[in-house]
Formats: sequence, structure tokens, C-alpha cells
Amino acid sequence: MATDYDAPRRNESDELGEDSLEELKARRAEAQSSSVDVDETDFNEALELPGADLSNEELTVRVLPKQEDEFTCSSCFLVHHRTRLATTKNGQPVCRDCAA
Repeated sequence: MATDYDAPRRNESDELGEDSLEELKARRAEAQSSSVDVDETDFNEALELPGADLSNEELTVRVLPKQEDEFTCSSCFLVHHRTRLATTKNGQPVCRDCAA
């Protein structure tokens, strides 16, 4: 079947004029019933992990200083091992990920 690409395209708003009033009411009811208004902040506050009471927990992480064989990328500011050093831009080290 040949298609005339220069002909004006029809969209749903053009076809709505041809539908009956009952069909339009049914479409509106379907559109309204399928959407649910959910407040994300209320949902997040009510979300609890089962069996987890973390109210009195302290998170402790052991932080090590940068080692002699590591460098800080001047682009992503992550600490990498020297084997990840790709180039230097303006005298600043850049990792392989940022150089690519």
C-alpha cells in the first residue's frame, strides 16, 4: 500500500470530532480512573524496612588517608591507584575514565 507522506497527518484530536458523546465520556472516565495521585513525601515517610529499627544506630566508616601510590583525579575528584592514571591536563592528574 502506498503512503502519501505529503498529506496532512491525523492525530487523536482530529478523530475526537467524529466520536459519539458516549464514547468521549467513556474515555474520560477511563483516563481519570487509571491515574492515581500519590504524594511521594507521604509515601517515603511511611516506608519502613521490615524488622529494621535503625533509630539508635551510628554508622562508622574507617577512612584512610590517600596512599603514596594513589592520586586524586582533577576531573571526577575520586582517588585512584596510580595504574589508573591516563594523562595530566595542565599539570593535574586525570584518570582513565575521565580521559576517555
